[in-house]
Amino acid sequence: MAASSERILVINPNSTQAVTDGIDRAMEPLRMPGGPEIECVTLKEGPPGIETQAHVESVVAPISAAVKSRDNDCSAFVIACYSDPGLHAAREITTKPVLGIAECGILAAMTLGQRFGVISILKKSIPRHLRYVGQMGVADRMAGDRAIGLGVVELADETRTFSRMAEVAAELRDHDGADVLIMGCAGMARYRDRLQRHVGLPVVEPSQAAVSMAIGRSRLHW
Repeated sequence: MAASSERILVINPNSTQAVTDGIDRAMEPLRMPGGPEIECVTLKEGPPGIETQAHVESVVAPISAAVKSRDNDCSAFVIACYSDPGLHAAREITTKPVLGIAECGILAAMTLGQRFGVISILKKSIPRHLRYVGQMGVADRMAGDRAIGLGVVELADETRTFSRMAEVAAELRDHDGADVLIMGCAGMARYRDRLQRHVGLPVVEPSQAAVSMAIGRSRLHW
């Protein structure tokens, strides 16, 4: 069992417990004897889904407060929303690693292929994603970003969600030339394995990507 200080706190900034539960299940392959504990929590102050820039801004202060309150018993923090809300503010609060799933998901995807495609929830999410990709300086590695047209809460409808994800994944592969895909919402976590088998491309679940990096940084003291 890892020491209590070797704990990665994964913060779901929306208030939908089902999303946190899905993230927690996605962490199972990363839990190992002697490794850091991985704790997934729901930000009760958050909206049901982070779907607009206003939602992003509204959770910055609560995320910072959560990081500050757990700084003494965690070795790393992961912000489990593809908009990476409050990432830089949280990094100013602690000397521990703070990782955002969008940044980590994109970095992981670029090790798996030349051009990545993003599966978004809503069309209005796409401009926010494009701004972030531009800020990271990797726009030339992006094949496309397409939306499934479902909000965060609607992702619980497994039949409808997977059908739309499969359609969009095929469009990113066949029309946009993506050779690796990123799931653009933490609420999609439960669909990764099935989608990867279906589409025949690597599919990055960004919460897994971020926690994988957090494990390495926690153990190596980076």
